[in-house]
Amino acid sequence: MSPQTETKASVGFKAGVKDYKLTYYTPEYETKDTGILAAFRVTPQPGVPSEEAGAAVVAKSSMGTWTTVWTDGLTSLDRYKGRCYHIEPVVVEENQYIAYVAYALDLFEEGSVTNMFTSIVGNPYALYIWRTCEFPLLIQKLSKVRLMARTSEIKGHYLNATTGTCEEMIKRVVFAGKLWVPIVMHDYLTGGFTANTSLAHYCCNNGLLLHIHRAMHAVIDRQKNHGMHFRVLAKALRMSGGDHIHTGTVIDHVRSIFFTDWVSMPGVIPVASGGIHVWHMPALTEIFGDDSVLQFGGGTLGHPWGNAPAANQVALEAYVQARNEGRDLTRKGNEISRSACKWSPELAAACEVWKAIKFEFEPFTTPIKSERSDIGTSAAGLTVASLHILSLGPAPTLAPPTSS
Repeated sequence: MSPQTETKASVGFKAGVKDYKLTYYTPEYETKDTGILAAFRVTPQPGVPSEEAGAAVVAKSSMGTWTTVWTDGLTSLDRYKGRCYHIEPVVVEENQYIAYVAYALDLFEEGSVTNMFTSIVGNPYALYIWRTCEFPLLIQKLSKVRLMARTSEIKGHYLNATTGTCEEMIKRVVFAGKLWVPIVMHDYLTGGFTANTSLAHYCCNNGLLLHIHRAMHAVIDRQKNHGMHFRVLAKALRMSGGDHIHTGTVIDHVRSIFFTDWVSMPGVIPVASGGIHVWHMPALTEIFGDDSVLQFGGGTLGHPWGNAPAANQVALEAYVQARNEGRDLTRKGNEISRSACKWSPELAAACEVWKAIKFEFEPFTTPIKSERSDIGTSAAGLTVASLHILSLGPAPTLAPPTSS
């Protein structure tokens, strides 16, 4: 990651990127009997301190994202955030560490193993800050009707239906429909294929779009010699059902998986998400084309003026217009951005905040090559590490044995 940058925002927070360890590495923390304790084996990328790698585990499995966001002020961070409270090197292993992490029970939904695994085993394993190693999102309640009337555009957000039982999952989707929500979300790997297929059928029959989140995918697909490639997981999703699926920041040449004619299976739209901001827009427009979704979480809520400015929309429209005019986005992307900034102060502010932010780590594994057009060529990603659950809160109180 490039050196941290911050900009004083008009909405009362410092916009930009800062080290995870400033918030989530707390060696003075004393664990509690009511907490969930876990241990991660991590191998940091070259130049990344072990404290930063351990803190990144905690941030991405509790309350953090890649940039500061103004919605941090809506939640009691000290109450809900996880904490990396101890790090120790792995004996006889070079540049490997055990990061000990504590989570508050309040962070997780009661009675839902799915929720716990979606959080703890979801985002952390896909981070590129490690060589090895969008928490259920806080949804801002927006006045959807007012925004649609003002912009003449459909407004919605992914209400996550993932929960501990299929019955409760369907109840949540029914409730979302009553709110006129056009789309719901499901974690198809932690939730399971049976639950996902049932949900896909319900959404199809009731006019709801289904966004698929892939939490825990990196536990399965990041090792080149073990597990399943994401291509397989994506094809399995096409069989199970879903309208679009989170694919990470870019999908390289894996795009063909989602639209290739495959018996009677419908296509699935890829969703780019994960540390992306306005400076990534030219490449994303070039790679994904028209039939795609670009999802900016931190890249929207992290804007120094809050999430109201339409910086991402202005940028996307500028790049699409330039592409339609025949301009080369790969070579002229920065020029197009600067030109649009002259008449869009919102875009100019976003470009200034994230101008130095890059996530350029070498992948740990080697690319998988194939001559088959239906498979494509892409990087296999990173190797994951092990996770050990040390404690799940207080043990039940046992009555003393009765004498016979």
